[in-house]
Amino acid sequence: MDVDGFSVGTHRQMSMFEEKILAMPTARPKFDRDAPACCPSVTDAPLAETSAAVLARTYAALADPVRLRLLSLIAASGEVCSCDLIEPLAKSQPTVSHHTKVLAEAGLITGDKRERWVYWSIEPTRVDFVRQVLGG
Repeated sequence: MDVDGFSVGTHRQMSMFEEKILAMPTARPKFDRDAPACCPSVTDAPLAETSAAVLARTYAALADPVRLRLLSLIAASGEVCSCDLIEPLAKSQPTVSHHTKVLAEAGLITGDKRERWVYWSIEPTRVDFVRQVLGG
């Protein structure tokens, strides 16, 4: 039978086809335990519990579009005052403060309080990580 130019088999024809497919032997590849691995391991060992917690907190901090933009503004400026982050983010000062706090607690940025404002920069030990995250 034809439907829209395609040949459609009957239920019996389909069942016979399924039986043939299921009856076909499947070749399983042999596993040679002594053969070298196809590719090197990404890590030397699984993450320790504390390392996993730190990494999870870092990625949770990055899982927000406002914080990613905030991080990119700080990275592009080298050092920037909180007061100069309000307008480009189109967020209130308390919202900017909340997001900088989350990034600081994750160890991605560091702040230097000068009188009324905090000046933010990328944590020096995390510069390469931040560059990688931001695609640089």
